[in-house]
Amino acid sequence: MSLDLQTIRSQFPALNETDDGLARVYLDNPAGTQVPRRVVDAMSRCMLSASANMGGHFRTSVAVGDIVADAQHAMADFLNAPSADEIIFGQNMTSLTFHVSRSIGRHFSAGDEIVLSRMDHDANVGPWVLLARDCGLSIRWLPFDTETFEFDLRELENLLNERTRLVCVCSASNLTGTVNDVRTICRMARDAGAWTYIDAVQSAPHMINDVQDFGCDFLVCSPYKFFGPHQGTLWGRREVLESLEPYKLRPAPDSIPWCFSPGTASHEGMAGTAAAVDYFAWVGETMAGGEGDRRQRVRAGMTAIAEYEQTLAQYLVRGLQSLPGITIHGITSAEAMSRRGPTVAFTHERYAPDDIARALAAENVFAWSGHNYAVEVAKSLGIYESGGAVRVGPVHYNTIDEVDRLFEALDSVLG
Repeated sequence: MSLDLQTIRSQFPALNETDDGLARVYLDNPAGTQVPRRVVDAMSRCMLSASANMGGHFRTSVAVGDIVADAQHAMADFLNAPSADEIIFGQNMTSLTFHVSRSIGRHFSAGDEIVLSRMDHDANVGPWVLLARDCGLSIRWLPFDTETFEFDLRELENLLNERTRLVCVCSASNLTGTVNDVRTICRMARDAGAWTYIDAVQSAPHMINDVQDFGCDFLVCSPYKFFGPHQGTLWGRREVLESLEPYKLRPAPDSIPWCFSPGTASHEGMAGTAAAVDYFAWVGETMAGGEGDRRQRVRAGMTAIAEYEQTLAQYLVRGLQSLPGITIHGITSAEAMSRRGPTVAFTHERYAPDDIARALAAENVFAWSGHNYAVEVAKSLGIYESGGAVRVGPVHYNTIDEVDRLFEALDSVLG
């Protein structure tokens, strides 16, 4: 399978933008991707022709109900959820996690334990630390090996016990790029009688995320990280969601998913999210021979994207390794590259991360610096106090030539 990059890039208007005649190189994708035209069009149609609340008998209300239903089904297809009723939309992944954590916490008692990881974004750490503080729970920490940048799951086995109630872990790190063995982690937690809460924000643009295959209880992701609008989505296993007491207003529905949706959601955001999922299906159908329903075509598209991005990741890592003074904080060994995504963090022996990112921006190469909210990761790597790292992350609309632009800019900056 191969991607037609010219056709892919034609779907994204932002990729044609220039500044003072210099093309933009979007390598800031781990913080948020550009969007295809279909996402903008879907959001515009919703706002122009279906601007209403749901539940009415008039045309715009009926229309927005159809838009929301399609978005729920689209995300169910994207995540291979058994039911669209298990999909909850919110402002972002962080807000959703804070919100549902209150309901989850009502199932726990003082002295119960939550397992958190040192590899996670703070959105899958902070809410649980605060819950533990408020409910008298204990936090147990799953470290990662700072040489291999992976978990040793024997450590998890040692942490799990009869008091474990919840295991929270990312499917991919937003700083090191490590892709975790979520299936095994969920099985181990389930065997211990614990629920699992998976942060799939960083894996969603790059790989198939299948909640039934993972065997998790909750999974959260952010459409703006996979070519959609600023929004968050949460999947929860039906029987678990229905066992929770939602924090909601009295007139709000008692049934899932709406009992977990405080206030009016962004209907235009849902329209854009559905369009982003349809974009993956389009990739699968037109470039990977995908056939069948949307779920099957999405899987075909994600498979083709993952294959191309693996090439990008290898090229990026090898090129950075060739530059003197650079240390990559993530997997670099050839035999382990299949266990990392294209998100790459690095530091330089002389230049501060923020200075490098600022110099790259002057060359119209977009990158982030700092801890990128991966506080526990940066502290584990010993780079938190020194300014974190420079983070770059190509996605499937990026090209080898754009990665070369990064190398040329770094050569100039660090020379």
